[in-house]
Amino acid sequence: MIAITLENPLHPDLAHLHARHTEAMHADTPPGSIHMLPADALAAPGIAFYVMRREGAPVGMGAFKHLSGSHAELKSMHVLSEMRGQGLARVLLEHLIAEARAAGISRLSLETGSQPSFRPARELYQRAGFTACPPFGSYRPDPNSVFLTREI
Repeated sequence: MIAITLENPLHPDLAHLHARHTEAMHADTPPGSIHMLPADALAAPGIAFYVMRREGAPVGMGAFKHLSGSHAELKSMHVLSEMRGQGLARVLLEHLIAEARAAGISRLSLETGSQPSFRPARELYQRAGFTACPPFGSYRPDPNSVFLTREI
């Protein structure tokens, strides 16, 4: 059974999930191009952090960060590699979109990697209606980044 709930990113049983996400982000991305937020930053006001659990165990996470007005950014979306291929990332993304919409957000944007290892993520976002956009917020052009957005 899968459940997705709003949680505190600092909960101790999420340490492994955060560590795996950090490891994946550092695997083939230069340090200056990594834009992930550590757990303590995900606990900041204006960020809604969700955990996907299977039979109580955390297997995925994602958040949205309010940028301005009705614009938010998807952050830290991650499903454990051994859980991939089951449609869980799509379920998590759909949940985040629905929660953002319910919170009054009408535009979601995101930054993801341009490297081959990020291709499945880019394809997931594109299938969900996200399209290329210029850098937003405090981002600057970066050959290691792809910027996507969509109205929700």
